[in-house]
Amino acid sequence: MGEPEFFVTPGFGEKLYDLLGYSQAVRIGDRVEISGQGGWNDDIEFPEDLEEEIVRAFDNVERTLAAAGATWRDVVHVNSYHLPEDPEFIGERPTRVMAEQFRRRMGGRAPVWTQTGVAALGARGMRVEIRVTAVLNRTD
Repeated sequence: MGEPEFFVTPGFGEKLYDLLGYSQAVRIGDRVEISGQGGWNDDIEFPEDLEEEIVRAFDNVERTLAAAGATWRDVVHVNSYHLPEDPEFIGERPTRVMAEQFRRRMGGRAPVWTQTGVAALGARGMRVEIRVTAVLNRTD
């Protein structure tokens, strides 16, 4: 299976490593697990627009996967955490943007996905967090 190899994403990942002491990704053999990625910029700031924040979170997942030698096309499992727009429903807008990003980035593949509404996330101003598992060297 191999020894764990940890990765820190250049830019925001280096700041988070220095600030909080954690890595953005770990690779064990052909499996890559990443920590939850928010829609932050390299200064850990969030856009005002929710849709832009979701797209930026997808970009940050992509950057983190790349640091560990993977891409969105290797992703098999996605967990997304959202501050709901409505107390009874995560909301049409975040669900739509998530689905649009899957279609844009996954090359026709469809990962398994768990979408969860939460009361709070790890940083002030953060409304979405995306965590994925990727498997390299697949044959599909």
